[in-house]
Amino acid sequence: MALMLPQDFMFLAIESREHPMHVGGLELFSPPEGAGPEFVRDRYQQLLDTPEVAEKFRRRPGTPFNTPRNLFWATDSDIDLDYHVQLSALPQPGRMRELFAMTSRWHSQLLDRHRPLWETHVVEGLEDGRFAVYTKVHHALIDGVSALKTLQSVLLEDPDATGAPSPFAPRPRKSILSKKSMFNPLGLAKSGADLVGDVAGGVPAAARIGWQAVRERDMVLPLRAPRTMFNVPIGGARRFAAQSWPIDRIKAVGKAADCTLNDVVLAMCGSALRDYLLSQNALPEDPLIAMVPVSLHSLVEEDSGGNAVTSVLANLGTHLDDPIDRLECITNSMRQAKRMLTGLSPLQAMAVGAFMVAPLAFAPLPGYVTHAPPPFNVVISNVPGPKVPLHWDGARLDGIYPLSIAMDGLALNITLTSNAGNLDFGVVGCRKSVPHLQRILTYLEDALVSLEKRVDNSSATSLL
Repeated sequence: MALMLPQDFMFLAIESREHPMHVGGLELFSPPEGAGPEFVRDRYQQLLDTPEVAEKFRRRPGTPFNTPRNLFWATDSDIDLDYHVQLSALPQPGRMRELFAMTSRWHSQLLDRHRPLWETHVVEGLEDGRFAVYTKVHHALIDGVSALKTLQSVLLEDPDATGAPSPFAPRPRKSILSKKSMFNPLGLAKSGADLVGDVAGGVPAAARIGWQAVRERDMVLPLRAPRTMFNVPIGGARRFAAQSWPIDRIKAVGKAADCTLNDVVLAMCGSALRDYLLSQNALPEDPLIAMVPVSLHSLVEEDSGGNAVTSVLANLGTHLDDPIDRLECITNSMRQAKRMLTGLSPLQAMAVGAFMVAPLAFAPLPGYVTHAPPPFNVVISNVPGPKVPLHWDGARLDGIYPLSIAMDGLALNITLTSNAGNLDFGVVGCRKSVPHLQRILTYLEDALVSLEKRVDNSSATSLL
């Protein structure tokens, strides 16, 4: 048995029927021209015929229960692919509504701890002739970003290429004797010195951040978010909805408003959440606060490797009626957050991010979510995806929609990923706490249209 990393054990330990701790992705494909009626079933059989499964996808907990034995991974030598890979057909009329309903049920169900912690569902029967693949993997096995990369890595740019490997097949390993991985005492000493420097520099860095918070009185701070219908204890059932938007539309708004694509995405989400809460008679007077993951790779040396991510808090401007005022509020909030990270080492920046989300550690305590102020209201995450169209044996990838995790105190999650020329949004929420979740998609489109009209009018006015 292999020893489990502490964070992996944590994801297993906090899981319950009300809190499934797996991440997922829904891929939507268009079959190649001339594909016969057996094309989807042939792809399904291709997955079943995978001769070997990678070790990561053969792991299961040492015991199904949260005991000390669960600190170890057991590795199954034989995998029942007939269980892990399943073929399903949508009920008529086979609309996206039926696909999302089926995906919602799958995403609500716990993975079987007696088996390796993953499932893949191939879905046929869409009315427009397309097919879908839903995959879920426990967070103890793989994180959401890595899961999306794994799904994408087996797809090919060439639409005529065939024989793509299965996502759960073994991959060639890079040599462990590469220059970067060789033991280097001087490098180790340098790392130790850097760590000491990070810790020593943390005190003045914290003082600078504190002074910034005092000077910029509208800067978003933890535990200042209003209480909303999203910040409640949740049940185990999930609801999922998804939609794509052209990146060019969003970039055009950003260019006209002199802000980033991510600022426009946050403005779309802020407007959509405002309209949704208004429809539920549940909009608070104070603005909603979003936790936004931020990549730190620009702060990391090119050859250092690893994954560097922190998080910041953003004011979504839901207290403002005008969409341009809301966008300006969000842009200002994100600029303040970026200034806060300026000059920090990656370790210090990650420590800041950990401080932002630290209150979530108390969410499992009885009564905490009900009585404590929310650290933030919603998570909005943008995960990089493929920049060019990808294919599976000629079938074009039309969408790859992330399904993330809802938690006590965070009943709604919005995650998006880029896919060639689109941004694919996946919205996951507690079925009980977030009724009519699919309306958020309509409100997202309304928000983008409103921004487009306002920036166009502003441009036209400036020309007069």
